Amino acid sequence: MTKSKWLLVLLVTALAACAGAPIYNVKGSPIVTASGKQPSMQQVQQAILQAGTQLGWQISNDKPGKMTGRLNLRTHQAVVDIDYDTKQYSITYRDSVDLNAKDGTIHKNYNSWVQNLENRIRTQFNLI
Repeated sequence: MTKSKWLLVLLVTALAACAGAPIYNVKGSPIVTASGKQPSMQQVQQAILQAGTQLGWQISNDKPGKMTGRLNLRTHQAVVDIDYDTKQYSITYRDSVDLNAKDGTIHKNYNSWVQNLENRIRTQFNLI
């Protein structure tokens, strides 16, 4: 392969790596506890707070049933809305910095961060 073809292949590969992925949102995920009992609002709030904090998210309480999660990594920032009650919760994209969000797509790492948060929240619910 010629030098110019190699450069073209590298350029296409680099552009593909930067391409955005559809924004991942968690909508109405059921709350399942190991005990099978329905948790209180305070238990749900505490589980979400602990899960986020363990992963480096800054979680703030906006009002009962609504929290904000903020993750700062290097030059990137992701902000999500976390809505919950005693039966279900949702994690929804709100805003970001340096994650190339546009037209319903975002840097692929964002989705991994939200999926990690979702999995950790589920783990915390299993401890109730």
